[in-house]
Amino acid sequence: MTAPTSILLFAAGLGTRMAPLTDTQPKPMVSVSGRPLLDHALQFADGLRKVVNVHYRADQIETYLNGSGIAISDERDGLRDTGGGLKKARPLLGPSPVFTMNTDAVWKGPNPLERLAAAWNPDNMDALMLVIPKDNAVGHTGEGTTGFDLDANGILHTGTQTVYSGAQIIKTDGLSDIGDQVFSMWKLWQPMLDAGRMAGVLYDGQWCDVGRPDCIPLAEDMLNATDV
Repeated sequence: MTAPTSILLFAAGLGTRMAPLTDTQPKPMVSVSGRPLLDHALQFADGLRKVVNVHYRADQIETYLNGSGIAISDERDGLRDTGGGLKKARPLLGPSPVFTMNTDAVWKGPNPLERLAAAWNPDNMDALMLVIPKDNAVGHTGEGTTGFDLDANGILHTGTQTVYSGAQIIKTDGLSDIGDQVFSMWKLWQPMLDAGRMAGVLYDGQWCDVGRPDCIPLAEDMLNATDV
C-alpha cells in the first residue's frame, strides 16, 4: 500500500510539565543525550515532506530549523490543540493521508514511521496508531490519557493494554467537516474509532515518554544501554 509522503511534528505546546526547563525554551528544544527532542523525532523522517508547528518560543525552533527546508506551521496567534494544529498545517502537508508524530518521546529500535508504513492499509483503515504495551511504556504515568486494546484483527478499542506512542498515520479528509479551529485530535479519531476503522500496530522496540524533567535520565539510560 502507498504510504504517506508528509509528516507533521507537533512542537507548539507550552511544555508546562517540563518546567522549569521550559521556562526559557520550548520543550522540543530540551536536550536528551546531547540532542534536542525535536532531533530525536526528525531523524526518522528522512525522505518525507516535513512540517513542524510552533507557538511557544517559536523563534527558537525557527532559528534551529533555518535552512533545513522544513516547513513551519505558525500558531503564534493561538494554540489550536492537536486536531486544530493538524487542520492548520493541512495545506502545507499535501494530500491525505499523513504521518503525525509528537516530539516529546525518544525511540530505540526500528524506525517507527517505517513500522507504520509497513502495516498501513487505507482500504480498511482511516487511522493507524503505533502503540506501546503498557508495561513497556517507560516514563509514562498514564495520567490524563486514554489507553487502547488491540483486537484479533488489529482494530483499536478504548482499554488498558497499550498506550499511544504519539506516532500515527491518519486520513485528513474529515477535517473539512470540522468547523472549529481549536480542537483535540479526538474529534477526528472518535468517528474512526466508532466505525472500527482505527487500527493499531505494536512497536517492537523501546520507547520513553519525555514529558517531565525526571524522564530525561530514564530516556538517556534507555538510549545508552548496551543491549545484550
